[in-house]
Amino acid sequence: MKTLAILGSTGSIGVSTLDIVAAHPERFRVAALTAGRNLDLLEEQIRAFRPEMVAVCDDADAARLGARLGAGAPRILSGRDGLIACAAQSGAHLVVSAIVGAAGLEPTLAAIEAGIDVALANKETLVAAGEVVMGAVARRGIHLIPVDSEHSAIFQSLAGHRRDDVRRLILTASGGPFRDRSAAELARVTPADALAHPNWAMGRKITIDSATMMNKGLEVIEAHWLFDLPAEKIAVHVHPESIVHSMVEYVDGAVIAQLGIPDMKTPIALALSWPERLPLDLPPLDLCRLGRLHFSEPDTERFPCLALAYQALRTGGTAPAALNAANEVAVEAFLDGRLDFMAIPRIIAEVLDRHQPAPADSLAAVLAADAAARDAARSLINSAAGGFR
Repeated sequence: MKTLAILGSTGSIGVSTLDIVAAHPERFRVAALTAGRNLDLLEEQIRAFRPEMVAVCDDADAARLGARLGAGAPRILSGRDGLIACAAQSGAHLVVSAIVGAAGLEPTLAAIEAGIDVALANKETLVAAGEVVMGAVARRGIHLIPVDSEHSAIFQSLAGHRRDDVRRLILTASGGPFRDRSAAELARVTPADALAHPNWAMGRKITIDSATMMNKGLEVIEAHWLFDLPAEKIAVHVHPESIVHSMVEYVDGAVIAQLGIPDMKTPIALALSWPERLPLDLPPLDLCRLGRLHFSEPDTERFPCLALAYQALRTGGTAPAALNAANEVAVEAFLDGRLDFMAIPRIIAEVLDRHQPAPADSLAAVLAADAAARDAARSLINSAAGGFR
């Protein structure tokens, strides 16, 4: 039986992971759960899966949760130290890293340094600190298994093939809800519009990232670190049906792709059971009913976030950490109604222009770049003279 620690258990990936665990109780046991502010759902999860350790945002939430659970409560921790303890000290065989944003970096790295395999759904960990994280993976000899559907597809399409024979990786993108909208229409997008993704059920932040195509930009950077290929060998194709999850093109012209319905349970289950596969109660892919699949080049004029991510990857060092931090701040401001949709890439571009890249060879350097970029983004958003809303 494989023991799991799930970081971000109340988010969409965490909930789907626990659905799979519940369907296969003979295969998995939950040792630790971490969550943000959704104490109601976390309480349900604790009662259902009986972890020995949990972590929440702060001491006040920990006290509230303990009072609800009473004498049968597990060990309840809080804050950054609680996250790290759940990731590295629960006795788990596999840590599912599903915390949204850069907050997932330190606990994920702690799990790796503890010699624990990681199922990685938190792309920001590699975007911000790819050099540090992959160095730790190599040093500790652990398995880092991608959960993002695109990287899982590439992981599967590379199986049994020589990496030296790869010509390029092709990440597919749904294009989000606005792929056919004009620049004028994009200027009027509201948070409610942006949260209505046509294919995938995701958290709020990642759904906005999909709408701006920053999510695909972050995935390009993540693919660079996972598969050790330069930006020039990582392409993006817009694929509205979200059936082809990504492809690998080889030097002889062969293209190997992984297809499936757009449901995150498939890549999650593969990461949990790898190198085996679990039976899942999902509808089959019916290509005959679909009839056609469509692909096109992304439009970086209307969706500049993708180009900004490539720019940061080519710059290297701490530039991707700054890109990610600025994006997180801008997306939060948009969701709060303090920033227009098309101001998100303008904030990120300005932060990148001001950023002085340094080597990203230590956690301290990455965290410093992250903090500075967040400060710069907040200053721009709050400055009426900057022309941002």
